[in-house]
Amino acid sequence: MFAMSTIDWWIVVLSLSLFLGINLFLRKKAGKDRKSFFLGGGNMPWYVLGLSMVATTFAADTPLWVTEKIAQHGISGNWLWWNMMMGGMLTTFFFARLWKRAGILTEPEFIELRYSGVGARWLRGFKALYLGLFLNAIIMGWVNLAMMRILEVFFDLSPDTAFLLTMAILILVALYASIAGLAGIVYTDTIQFFIAMGGSIALAWIVIQQPEIGGMAGMIAQLPEWRLDFFPKIGNNADVGTFSLSLGAFLSYFILQWWNAWYPGAEPGGGGYIAQRMMSAKDEDQALYSVLFFQILHYAIRPWPWIIVGLASLLLYPELPVELSGKGFVMVMRDYLPNGLRGLLLVAFISAYMSTISTQINWGASYLVNDLYARFIKPENTFSNQKSAEKNYVLAGRFSSLILIIAAGLVTTQISSIDQAAQFLIACGAGLGSVLILRWYWWRINAWTEIAATVFPVPVLLFCTVYLEPYFGEGFVQNNGTFYVVVGSTILCWLLVTLITPPTQLGVLKQYALRVRPGGYWPGVGMQEHHFGRESLRWLYAVILGYGCLFALGYFIFLQYTNALLWGVGALLAGVLLIKSNAKISK
Repeated sequence: MFAMSTIDWWIVVLSLSLFLGINLFLRKKAGKDRKSFFLGGGNMPWYVLGLSMVATTFAADTPLWVTEKIAQHGISGNWLWWNMMMGGMLTTFFFARLWKRAGILTEPEFIELRYSGVGARWLRGFKALYLGLFLNAIIMGWVNLAMMRILEVFFDLSPDTAFLLTMAILILVALYASIAGLAGIVYTDTIQFFIAMGGSIALAWIVIQQPEIGGMAGMIAQLPEWRLDFFPKIGNNADVGTFSLSLGAFLSYFILQWWNAWYPGAEPGGGGYIAQRMMSAKDEDQALYSVLFFQILHYAIRPWPWIIVGLASLLLYPELPVELSGKGFVMVMRDYLPNGLRGLLLVAFISAYMSTISTQINWGASYLVNDLYARFIKPENTFSNQKSAEKNYVLAGRFSSLILIIAAGLVTTQISSIDQAAQFLIACGAGLGSVLILRWYWWRINAWTEIAATVFPVPVLLFCTVYLEPYFGEGFVQNNGTFYVVVGSTILCWLLVTLITPPTQLGVLKQYALRVRPGGYWPGVGMQEHHFGRESLRWLYAVILGYGCLFALGYFIFLQYTNALLWGVGALLAGVLLIKSNAKISK
């Protein structure tokens, strides 16, 4: 078994004590009502929320996944998730303010603010149970499995021992998540972000100085050129090599997927724990700033230390097969860090794990309590007064945390058998994104529209997988034909359902439009002022800013200073234009 020094263990113990102490300090603020427990009181600053989002999406498994993509496709493999920045910026400028204006606690609550009838009630309850418990437990199971793998490699543990240690950390996370609610989680996330990011930078710096690597220039000289390509190429896809896309796949990635496919944490129009953070902001502007801050840190800044370590691991452990290359990241931590920093990096990964799990617990509990228990089982009117009701709901939220960690533990033991099913369910999100966007702006969208867009992709995806892909062969698969079929047929389906079902009741539409003020035409309210052109321009500036920062920093790190300067200037100009456009709005 690999042994850590005394100072390493002290760093681990003190860090975990700090996380618990923060939540004990903030515990009184969380017990007042649901808003305090699930939204931190709804008055949190943008920079704290932005850092919290980045920490939550750090996750213990993300650096390992990035390392696997680098082993397979080099730096260009990161376009599997870099393309989502465009959707993130769309959420920033078109939806962040709307989420705050809605004045709700959870995304499923939005359903009954926007829709009416039995369809709205059914959809709200279904989303609370499906997203809050079922899919949430699967996501936590994946994160648990990643933590187990880290512990196995780092300490040379058996899978059973690693599972027990992971469950112990999970219980600790559930404890602090249930003590202080979202406020405690967010402020703990802030500390955990700096630990995780600082540890990753330290690891990248140390490994690049190793004699086997020879500094950045040495690493560049040893790696084949395709490993350092920043952009994918259009051509036949290969198992190993620069990330290659057929023309059809390229168009699906860069024109359709980022706004039309649902994925946890990257929902079109916002949703899940990202929406939770936006609704927790002090005001509309702070909600927007928090998401913009998140997009820049998440896509442009955070991945580069992982990429450096991932590339270095290919040189240090050339015998690792591609499918096990993610272990190389942990092996670098284990083999090349000195005493003290080894404990810090272990805390960094534990912090990433805890941040993700604590968010999943609080977010899932908010759905189970606000949209299932308080809505259908124990409504507020069954209590003698509102204070008693809110105290009961906070208690239910804490009890829900226990249910969620039990479910996550059970899923973790069966993750290999349910992984493909879970991936299939997430793949079924293709086509749903258009409804999640249009429901804010088009009055004709109703609950049955969203139900159709949620359910219809399942049989279509099954049909494509079982029949169309074998029939049309490799060309269909490489051109992402299944995605086009699922998206196109789903859009046709929900459009047809929208036209043959009655619209949302006029009173509900009017209440929604007056409260949220989304812009456009709303029956009973009339034409509202909208700024789609202006926000589209701001979205474009922000996209250029984000990718400019990403590639300017990347090219600088890899010693391509001319390219770094060009991308940096582009980012600077886009940033100036974005600031000026915001100043005009403020006036």
